[in-house]
Amino acid sequence: MASERDIDDLPRNKANYTALTPLWFLERAATVFPNRKSLIHGSVEYTWHQTYRRCRQLASALTKNSVTFGSTVAVIAPNVPAMYEAHFGIPMSGAVINAVNVRLNAQTIAFLLGHGSASIVMVDQEYFPLAEEALKVWENNSKGNFNAPLLIVIADKNCDPTPVQYALEKGAIEYEKFIETGDPDFTWKAPEDEWQTIALGYTSGTTASPKGVVLHHRGAYIMAMSNAVVWSMPEGAVYLWTLPLFHCNGWCFVWTLAMICGTNICLRQVTAKAVYSAIAHLGVTHFSAAPVVLNTIVNAPKEETILPLPRLVHVSTAGASPPPSVLAAMSQRGFRVLHTYGLSETYGPSTLCTWKPEWDLLPLDVQARLQARQGVRYVGLEHLDVVSTNDMKPVPADGKTIGEIVFRGNIVMKGYLKNPKANEEAFAGGWYHSGDLAVKHPDGYIEIKDRSKDIIISGGENISSVEVENILYLHPAILEVSVVARPDEQWGESPCAFVTLKPDLKDTDQRKLADDIINFSRSKMPKFWVPKSVAFGPLPKTATGKIQKHLLRAKAKEMGPMKKSRL
Repeated sequence: MASERDIDDLPRNKANYTALTPLWFLERAATVFPNRKSLIHGSVEYTWHQTYRRCRQLASALTKNSVTFGSTVAVIAPNVPAMYEAHFGIPMSGAVINAVNVRLNAQTIAFLLGHGSASIVMVDQEYFPLAEEALKVWENNSKGNFNAPLLIVIADKNCDPTPVQYALEKGAIEYEKFIETGDPDFTWKAPEDEWQTIALGYTSGTTASPKGVVLHHRGAYIMAMSNAVVWSMPEGAVYLWTLPLFHCNGWCFVWTLAMICGTNICLRQVTAKAVYSAIAHLGVTHFSAAPVVLNTIVNAPKEETILPLPRLVHVSTAGASPPPSVLAAMSQRGFRVLHTYGLSETYGPSTLCTWKPEWDLLPLDVQARLQARQGVRYVGLEHLDVVSTNDMKPVPADGKTIGEIVFRGNIVMKGYLKNPKANEEAFAGGWYHSGDLAVKHPDGYIEIKDRSKDIIISGGENISSVEVENILYLHPAILEVSVVARPDEQWGESPCAFVTLKPDLKDTDQRKLADDIINFSRSKMPKFWVPKSVAFGPLPKTATGKIQKHLLRAKAKEMGPMKKSRL
């Protein structure tokens, strides 16, 4: 077969081709709106001119410390200005940023730092003892091959300075002092190849070591652009950082905000009161959050809210399927929610439930059900499908046939770092396999039914834990709920509901309430879906608000098998 020929033989050259990277967005923001506020963190404020200078200083200081292409710089910090600056300054030096989840334990962080070969570790003052412990574990596990990374401590003017002094006594360099050694006019290094890695992130591994997700400059650029397009974000939007920047690099909004010359409002700790306050006093127009945060917002005590909202506030949510009841409650309070879905391996959300004008005429509960679907592909994603787990053929768009969600395109990761076996499995058949089970509706929108490992098989019947949870969220006493499989002598497995009650109901008779929840379930769902057991208490969560079902499955197993059906 003859190779395809274009109409011309014109070559690429420096004038007509540049590798895609989101780093240029920062230079443009500083040029177009030099005096506009770029970052606000309590009493600390910066303009885009200042942020660009500071990021160049960081890149220069890193370069002076032998950081260059092929280097990894780890950052252990919450949503503070230095974490934002790191997403530009580190790749501007040619290196790769590894934004580390601050809620991991020292053993896991030690694995990440060693696996990613971090040459410098930047750490917020609050987490310095955690980093210190992780480095000791890394050294003990290195069998004499340990080269201690340079430690940089990030001070926060809004916090007690005592931990900073401790870090300095232990040999760390203070972040501001470090960047002062850099040149604010530094000529930074754009990648020559857009396939070059910009970020390394780690999956929240539950049964094995976390996998290192490698992302390239091209994908980060396309995702940053896509975020603004699919959300219709205006130039100058004010974005509240409720979403951890260490989660998929803030779903790439870290680069989107520079692209639209917006303002970043940093939030060290996420509370409903802080969210409402930022909306009322700082002009917030957009934020992103996991459904658990939305649940907190709609169930906040009256004294922690500021309602009605001063303006329409746009919210994007992902990380788990939001219950329709929560979506409806957010809408009633004046928030417009965009439901998205994705994974670390797809640069964050890569599908969205695009709202259709004709849905405006539907009842609120129907709107919420439609909005709870995962939807259609992002503009930056070329291919999305739901395929049979047996033969990889697309499932029919009937809203019933379950298959696996698969991705193909420019916003799929390069692969897992140093893990050829996992890459072979993840990319089998020329698609990225998500492990999420879904159906495809007649309108082409996809809807997750469960993670493959979360499906409950009771008496040979598959039960979607997500669907059971969505119904249980309608119960007036339930604040949060997660449904997992519990061993059952009669059925093999049966649904077990772990419930967090609304604050004013914590002293209720739990036995009576469990019976009420089970009776409520009987009236709302198929007989075999009904939870056979109900347990009360707080739900274990990851740093990004995802409920850790593997811990609940282990707890259900410890409870022992159900002896006899209650139905």
